[in-house]
Amino acid sequence: MSGVLYPKLAVIGCGLIGGSIVRAAKASGVVGEVAVAEINPAFRARLEALQVADCITGDAAEAVKGADLVVLATFPSVLAKVAAEIGPHLKPGATLTDVGSVKAPVAEALSEAAAEGVFVIPGHPIAGTEQSGPDAGFAELFRNRWTILCPRPSEAPGYGAAVERLTRFWEALGANVELMDEKHHDMVLAVTSHLPHLIAYTIVGTAEHLEAVSEGEVMKFSAGGFRDFTRIAASDPVMWRDVFLLNKDAVLEIVARFMEDLQHLTRAIRYGDGATLEDHFARTREIRRGVIAAGQEMAEPNFGRDKART
Repeated sequence: MSGVLYPKLAVIGCGLIGGSIVRAAKASGVVGEVAVAEINPAFRARLEALQVADCITGDAAEAVKGADLVVLATFPSVLAKVAAEIGPHLKPGATLTDVGSVKAPVAEALSEAAAEGVFVIPGHPIAGTEQSGPDAGFAELFRNRWTILCPRPSEAPGYGAAVERLTRFWEALGANVELMDEKHHDMVLAVTSHLPHLIAYTIVGTAEHLEAVSEGEVMKFSAGGFRDFTRIAASDPVMWRDVFLLNKDAVLEIVARFMEDLQHLTRAIRYGDGATLEDHFARTREIRRGVIAAGQEMAEPNFGRDKART
C-alpha cells in the first residue's frame, strides 16, 4: 500500500482503460474519492450497477471539481474538446493527464486548456485487450506493464514533484514507469502498436475480399496464425481511426519502412532465396522471444468481483 496520493481522482471516460484505472486505484488505496464522467447514458447506468465510483455523472466539468488528479480516457479525437471544457474547473495544483497512444498533439491541447498552476503530464499505459465498454475494465490490467509519462518542459514550482507523484500512482497500480519525450513516444508506438494494428485490420480485409476463399472457409479453417495475429483487429474502430489520423506522420514513415522490408522478403520468395528467408525468420524469432521474456504478453481480466455486484 502506498497511502493516499490523491484525495480525489476524476476519470473522464470509463471504458477499458478508464474503468481499469478506477478499479486499480481503489484496490491499491492510493485515492480517496473517485468521480467518473461518462457521456454515454447506457454506460453510466452500467457503471452505477457495477458501483465502480463514488460519483458517476455525464458532466465532465462537475466530475473534475476539487479533483487532485484528472485522467482523460476518452477517444483521442475529442481529448482537446474535453480538455477545453474542463480547463476552467481544474483547481490549482491539480495534475491533468491522459491515457492515449498518441502524445505530441494531445500534449499541446492539454497544455493550452490547463490554467496556470495545473500540472500537465501526458501519459500512456501500454496495456489493454481487444474488449471495450464499462464491463471491460479490471484492476490487474496494468500489472507488470509499462506506462510512459511525457513530462513537458516546465520551470513551474512543484512540477517535478507532480511527475514523481504521478509516477508513484502508476507504480501503485502495478505498472513500470518510463519517462520519454512525446515525439519519440509517437515514433516508438508507431512501430510497436500502430503498425501491427494496421496490418491486422488489413489482413482481415484481404481475407474478406479474396474471391477464391469464401468467408465461411476463413471462419472455419483459421489456424492459430490468422486467429492470434488478427485478434487486435477486434479493437475499437473509432479509437484506431483517431490514432492513425493523429499520428499520421510517424505511422506513414514506419509503413514506408515496412513496405521496403516486405519487398525484400517478397523478392527472396520469388527467386527461391531460402537463406535470406531463414536468416530473417531466425533473427526476428529471437526478438519475439525477447518480448515474451520481458513479460509483455497480454493481461487477462478477472471480472469476478464486478460481476458479483450486479
